[in-house]
Amino acid sequence: MNDPRPVRFSRSLARGAIGLAAAASCLCAWAGGGPFGIDHRVSEDNSGIWKRRNQVLLQDATALVVIAGALWEGDDSRLGHTFWQSFDSVALGTVTAQGMKYAFSRVRPADTGNPNQWFKGHGNKSFPSGEVMEITTAITPFVLEYGADHPQVWALELLPIYDAISRVKVRAHWQSDVLASYAIGTAIGWYAHSRKSSLSVGLLPRGVTVGWKENF
Repeated sequence: MNDPRPVRFSRSLARGAIGLAAAASCLCAWAGGGPFGIDHRVSEDNSGIWKRRNQVLLQDATALVVIAGALWEGDDSRLGHTFWQSFDSVALGTVTAQGMKYAFSRVRPADTGNPNQWFKGHGNKSFPSGEVMEITTAITPFVLEYGADHPQVWALELLPIYDAISRVKVRAHWQSDVLASYAIGTAIGWYAHSRKSSLSVGLLPRGVTVGWKENF
């Protein structure tokens, strides 16, 4: 029997990419620079749903739900195993994003109008977006695991799309930063989901990964 996981991964990446591309097209009123030729500064908007406080809330809530869900459910159920895959995915994504930030040291649009400012040294961390990466890596295992059975799970893809638009609007990232973060984050999420055993579960004591709900 053919493994359906690559198909689900392709669909996840395609649907999210379409959403992000559509959002990016709304933010790109004219051609710009950067690796895709779409990068330019938009009118800064740090109000309403785009407010920085809401972005931080989403990022913190994402991490809290993943950690609490993994510890509560444990690794012995389908849901719990998916939580631990999500935990692995977020951890790998965080390390990847931070490494790439230091390697590429791209200047943020808040600091320059030139999107081609790469390798500028310490303090320049525009590429990629760590927040978009975190949210994407967190949701991807759930979309791949449950998307076919419960199509409403695909709505989770709206979270990284929202965050991507928000990060561009507050001039924290260029359009290519968030698009690349989504693609890389989805790939990391697919990898974590494709593993039969969780990396974290293999490293942590059994008492941690058995699930707190077993004690109640």
